[in-house]
Amino acid sequence: MRPEVVAELCGLERFASAGKGRGLRALRRFAVGELLFSCPAYTAVLTASERGSHCDGCFARKEGLSKCGRCKQAFYCNVECQKEDWPMHKLECSAMCAFGQNWNPSETVRLTARILAKQVNCNGFTIEDEELSHLGSAIFPDVALMNHSCCPNVIVTYKGTLAEVRAVKEIEPGEEVFTSYIDLLYPTEDRNNRLRDSYFFDCDCEECVTKEKDKDKLKICKLNDPPSAETVRDMIKYARNVIEEFRRAKHYKSPSELLEICELSLDKMGAVFENSNVYMLHMMYQAMGVCLYVQDWEGALRYGQKIIRPYSKHYPPYSLNVASMWLKLGRLYMALENRPAGVKALKKAIAIMEVAHGKDHPYISEIKKELEDH
Repeated sequence: MRPEVVAELCGLERFASAGKGRGLRALRRFAVGELLFSCPAYTAVLTASERGSHCDGCFARKEGLSKCGRCKQAFYCNVECQKEDWPMHKLECSAMCAFGQNWNPSETVRLTARILAKQVNCNGFTIEDEELSHLGSAIFPDVALMNHSCCPNVIVTYKGTLAEVRAVKEIEPGEEVFTSYIDLLYPTEDRNNRLRDSYFFDCDCEECVTKEKDKDKLKICKLNDPPSAETVRDMIKYARNVIEEFRRAKHYKSPSELLEICELSLDKMGAVFENSNVYMLHMMYQAMGVCLYVQDWEGALRYGQKIIRPYSKHYPPYSLNVASMWLKLGRLYMALENRPAGVKALKKAIAIMEVAHGKDHPYISEIKKELEDH
């Protein structure tokens, strides 16, 4: 296939990537933090839990949003946002009026209806805020051109319903542009299992070929009598099972029961795994989430303090997961009146986000205002 230089993707070209299908390739050098391109959503749906705090049209977070006069369930910044969203909202407004609060189809169903209304078929993306909380789902055709690597050289962030793609490594002319489709915390086998399940391929990037990070990610306790290879394999199997058990349990168990699952699994895994082992980190993160939900700030902080250093080691540079953890820690420190630690943590979050999101992103302005207000 002949490479195609695309006007709206300045400095990039579509090309046939060997063994991967379509891809994007750099035509010039891009520096770390430089914006490669931005892409407005073809269509998007705000998640139901954020209705009333974010605009249904542009996803802006603000107070004093105006309700749709008919269904009273869609909220907008102003008349302009409402008019722009009406061609899509009218697909749902009558049903919202008829069923009220009982109207609650999945985001996938809502997004599919909007795609069919626009008669297009392309890949979907999850839009998240600065703490990686889910805001909604959207379609970004140009972003979908990028292939996956577990060693990505770009990162995708969102400004409302606009996707922005920035370099997190220096990219030279002729290099393919790679993003990551999955959470990169986990070891090679787990990452490729996820890729096969969700995207139907295995990754052949340098990290998947060499598996050089797997030893640190699966770190075993230093004991006088080290665990056998069979014991380690059994514990890895247990860890994967308990992660899946917890994922299902979140739908029907109470916070105290969920926290008990975390604590019991951490105690059992801790007999074999170091705290920096990614399976330990996974369950610590879940425990931290439960503590945040029940407003146990001290408990959440204890888990977060154990997580942040290994996260910084296991994730690639300028990771949103690391930035999000520093941000959570900073806000927890501030809430617990430890301003020096809070300022330090928030500044670490900002340093990552200025590269990943761009220095003019509203999230960074909000965090800087938090620092000024404290």
